[in-house]
Amino acid sequence: MDIADIDELWSRVTGTQSEPDLWLILVTAALAFAAVAPFGVWRLSRNTITIAHEGGHGLMALLTGRRLEGIRLHSDTSGLTVSRGKPAGFGMILTAAAGYTAPSLLGLGGAALLAGGRVTALLWGATGLLLALLVMVRNAYGMLTVVLTGAAFLLVSWLTGPDVRAAFAYVVVWFLLLGGVRPVFELQAKRRHGAARDSDADQLARLTHVPALMWLVFFHAVTLTSLIGGGRWLLGL
Repeated sequence: MDIADIDELWSRVTGTQSEPDLWLILVTAALAFAAVAPFGVWRLSRNTITIAHEGGHGLMALLTGRRLEGIRLHSDTSGLTVSRGKPAGFGMILTAAAGYTAPSLLGLGGAALLAGGRVTALLWGATGLLLALLVMVRNAYGMLTVVLTGAAFLLVSWLTGPDVRAAFAYVVVWFLLLGGVRPVFELQAKRRHGAARDSDADQLARLTHVPALMWLVFFHAVTLTSLIGGGRWLLGL
């Protein structure tokens, strides 16, 4: 690959494109909502949120100096991230808090990119994150899920036109913003019925001596604020 090819590739990644029409943005929001709201569809689409959830744990573990042992993604949409380091302390708290907030924060970051017309940068950035995550996945189902998700981003990035890329990117970001909200409500419902007593909120309660309910409030605050803020960016408000 010569310098001209590299320059062309860089221009493609960093270039901008005009904002889609409002009707298309609203249609993509409706499609994302349809992937989150019905329980039957959510059972499948939630796998993508689990990827972001466990990826958030893994990334924060690395950023705080912990040793990331591996990530497992299961067909029931649960997941597990194993890291080594101090069993308590600030790094462990940040790692535990990153899971439920990661999909919404990724969606918020994606909304900021789309507000600036950086559609290709978003798609390529997501592909890069998925490739990095794939290295740490330790089970076959998890690998398959990440590979299929990454392949979707890669194919859309290379083989489709600007309008299709933009529509796909908006669906993805709306899905992260909307899909990041539902798991927190599901966790709250499970805990109300006496289940999920070893959830991220409960682990954080043991680490910080702050009640799990307050951590649920924190998760709600992050996910709902991200949805509102990201939605305003996507709608150009």
